[in-house]
Formats: sequence, structure tokens, C-alpha cells
Amino acid sequence: MFFILSKLLGLVFQPVNFIALAMLAGLLLWWAGWVRTGRAILATATVIFVLGCFSPASQLLLRTLEDRFPNPPASMAAPTGIIVLGGAMNEELSLARGEISMNAAATRMTAGVALALRYPSARLVFTGGSADVRQVGRDEAEGAHRLWLSLGIPEARMSFESKSRNTFENAVFTRELVKPKPGEQWLLVTSAWHMPRSVSIFRQADFPVTAYPVDYRSFGDGRDWKPSFNAIESLEKLDTALHEWAGLLAYRITGKTDALFPTP
Repeated sequence: MFFILSKLLGLVFQPVNFIALAMLAGLLLWWAGWVRTGRAILATATVIFVLGCFSPASQLLLRTLEDRFPNPPASMAAPTGIIVLGGAMNEELSLARGEISMNAAATRMTAGVALALRYPSARLVFTGGSADVRQVGRDEAEGAHRLWLSLGIPEARMSFESKSRNTFENAVFTRELVKPKPGEQWLLVTSAWHMPRSVSIFRQADFPVTAYPVDYRSFGDGRDWKPSFNAIESLEKLDTALHEWAGLLAYRITGKTDALFPTP
């Protein structure tokens, strides 16, 4: 129920969708004779849309998330295993075209391979089933398996968890799969903006992990404060940032994380 509800609410309250619906509602109210109310809603939605397109707000919201967990030092001891969270594979497009397709989070997959090559004794684990409510087509784990084999990772080093549909299930099912022992170090690879919620969920599932953030979308310097002139990119970042902040709140309220904004 939580999975389906989160998906449905996510579609409705996705920032760009919500702004567009608010604009439409404002116009309809205006035409229906509710002039002041319709005009107020339309004006507010328009201002938010313009700020989302051209202000640095989206970049700064992402940066706050991305700066929360730094990368571990290069001199760290070899980990027991490397866990790569799903979310990088485009299941529907891969099925339609018959070849592996990835989205903007593809760095998760390549970073996992790079770490496996750097630490040849570490176990490489992918966790991710299908995030599609209809549960049709292939799951992400299948695409990850094919990709890593094509990049030269030996079959014996890889493990796959294919039942999970969200980050909470990633943590629970991966813990069941690898059965971590006290004193072991497991790296968690996911997008930097997704790392605070991911680490907190794994902690709540009694699976302590070391953050290895990738797929940064903010610069981490003064450039993040500059106005944007790429409206499409800014709106995409705004969607990502607000979705993640809302996720932090929702997961904390439902007891799936151990903190609202976890610390390293």
C-alpha cells in the first residue's frame, strides 16, 4: 500500500505537474466567474514556475542534499561489499529496444564497476526490482546483470536482489540477501542527492553502511548561486530535489528512517 500510494501521490505532486495543474485550475476558476480566486492561483503558480525555471533554488535544494555525506577517503581499507541501488536502468526502454538503456543516474552502475575493479575481493551487489506499479516487463536487476557481465565483472562476484520496489525494500531485502556481520564494511553507492534518505533507511533496517555518493548535479561552489537560463534542466532538478525532500519527510513520518535529515 505504501508503495502504490507513494507512486500515485508522486505523480500528482511532482512539482512541474502540480504547477501545471494549479495554472489550469486558476484558469478554470477565472472563466467560471471566480475571478479573484482564479487570478490569485494562476499568478502564484506562474511566479513559482518562473522561479523554478530561472532562479538558483533547484540547484541549492539539491546541493544541500548532495553535500550531506562526503565520499570516504581513498585510503580506506577494502570493503566487504559494494551495494549499488537501483534507479539507473530504464526498464521500459530496454525492453522496447532490446538493449540496455540507462537514465541520468547511470553513474551508479559505472561507479559500482570501478569500485569492484579497485577492490577485487569485495562482493558486488545490485538491489532493485521494478518500480512500475503494473509490474510488467523486466526488472532492473536483469539489466544490471547483463551490463556488468558485458563490462567484465565475473559472475561469481555478483549478487542481485530483484524483489524491491523502493529504497525501504532495497535495505530490507539486501540485508536478507547478504546477511552482514558485525565489523564488516559495506559501501552504499547511489546518487548524492538520494544518499541521506538511503543511509537513514539502511540504518533503520539495522544495516550500517558507508556512503559512496555519485551522480552529483550541483557544483558545490559559487556556480550554484547563479541564475539558470536552462529552464528544462532547472525544472528537472527542482522535481528531483522536492521529490527527495518530500521523501525524507514521508519516510520519517512512517518510521522508515531514523532521522529527518541524517548526519554522517
